[in-house]
Amino acid sequence: MNAEGLVEVVLPGKVEPEGLQVRRGAVPVAGPGQVLVRMEATGVSFAEQQMRRGRYFDQPPFPFVPGYDLVGTVLTTGEGVDPGLAGTRVAALLKVGGWSTHVLVDAADVVEVPDGIGAAQAETLVVNGITAWQMLHRTARVRAGRTVLVLGANGGVGSVLVQLARAAGVKVIGTASARHHEALVAKGVVPVDHRTEDVAARVRELAPGGVDAVFDHVGGRGIVDSWHLLAPGGTLVAYGTASTRDDEGSKQWPVLKLLGRVWLWNALPNRRRAHFFNVWAGRALARNRFRARLGADLTQVFAAYRRGEVTAQIAAQLPLARAAEALRLAESGTVAGKVVLNP
Repeated sequence: MNAEGLVEVVLPGKVEPEGLQVRRGAVPVAGPGQVLVRMEATGVSFAEQQMRRGRYFDQPPFPFVPGYDLVGTVLTTGEGVDPGLAGTRVAALLKVGGWSTHVLVDAADVVEVPDGIGAAQAETLVVNGITAWQMLHRTARVRAGRTVLVLGANGGVGSVLVQLARAAGVKVIGTASARHHEALVAKGVVPVDHRTEDVAARVRELAPGGVDAVFDHVGGRGIVDSWHLLAPGGTLVAYGTASTRDDEGSKQWPVLKLLGRVWLWNALPNRRRAHFFNVWAGRALARNRFRARLGADLTQVFAAYRRGEVTAQIAAQLPLARAAEALRLAESGTVAGKVVLNP
């Protein structure tokens, strides 16, 4: 830790990972309603991979400090904030700003991390855990005994989602490369190799009547297959457009196309539902409700971790100054779980 000041990683524009810049400055002061958090762990999520390409749906203008979420200790509190929060380990969902040794966060946006969960472990569960929990329990509302298909079951969100589903008594079919199958079987998942097998045909063999939910982060043309695999009464939850990560052109278009499809499918009388999941939905309209729901759901995920229902999958831990290397590793597709950055 740099005791003298702040160290942060800046995304200056559309660059290769090696184009990230390290900037030093003064530690900020907590304003009214804020806390100053000393970062202990932040992560590389798919969002940063899209942001460096200028492909994330609503990213801020360059330059900015990326970092979707963080875990750290409250150093100081601003006016109107309980001074007793100082010294507490907290987690926060930020969208940007986490790749920094010191981060200002609205006190209402931090969630306390229970004792017995390390910073890196907790970090793997923030954006991935909230996303997985809300998609499973709030959007799809899958009940015990039902069957779901999770695309990218070894990924950041996928690996948490399959464990939460299994803990809820749900049968899970998961797509992943062959090298991840053994780990998936150990979690009670039926694996399908999306590289060598016809996924749609294999899922139809495993679930002839269709599946009760599909969780699809890939988007693109494959989303139509996901829709057709649903059983009557089933739910498609689309939560990304990973297939368009390296595309050129409008970053909004893949999402708008997906939203159009979702709207059309929901307009048809077909006894199936489609949703485009966005973890930030509702924040602008009902901020307090959004915060309460997020806090409750992350608390549930931490509780599931403490019960042993969910593991914290850390792919690698690297210091903040090696963010370029961390981003390369996350983008390589060779690791399972979350690449974590420490101060």
